[in-house]
Amino acid sequence: MAEAERIIGTPEVGDDAEPESTAPRGRRRIVALLVVATLAYLIDLGSKMLVVAKLEHEQPIEVIGDLLKFSAIRNPGAAFGFGEAFTIIFTCIAATVIVVIVRLARKLYSLPWAIALGLLLGGALGNLTDRIFRSPGVFRGAVVDFIAPAHFAVFNLADSAIVCGGILIVLLSFRGLDPDGTVHKD
Repeated sequence: MAEAERIIGTPEVGDDAEPESTAPRGRRRIVALLVVATLAYLIDLGSKMLVVAKLEHEQPIEVIGDLLKFSAIRNPGAAFGFGEAFTIIFTCIAATVIVVIVRLARKLYSLPWAIALGLLLGGALGNLTDRIFRSPGVFRGAVVDFIAPAHFAVFNLADSAIVCGGILIVLLSFRGLDPDGTVHKD
């Protein structure tokens, strides 16, 4: 009987008992997600507050000559300024992403996935905060963008967190690592 339990992985405790390592491991990953999301959100929020206070209505600051500048703009649309008439849709998309991440967090046992989802959550919250609280009004607010590389769209730190989180998710998916910590080979 002990050999059968070893092969199929049946715990020696009652059937309804949860293995000891599952609960703490899951909580640690949720905490990691929340820490990463909070840091991404606060850094984005702080940078936007600084940009609005010091850089808005001022000349751009050259960071690396013409290659990289800090230039405050308000973007009611999405990347590259597309979709200015659809601000409410971008707000709904950001809110949906947040809800999906919060629901997925219940099954989160992978630290890399916690980091990736934390970056997405923090970035989505950062841009959603702008959409809700900045002018011209609730759910129509323009996002504060300020990082202006040459020949590319102006973006902010929330956008960077979202892109980095998305790239990490793609890499984790290619490696076969699932949010629940299992690894599969397809």
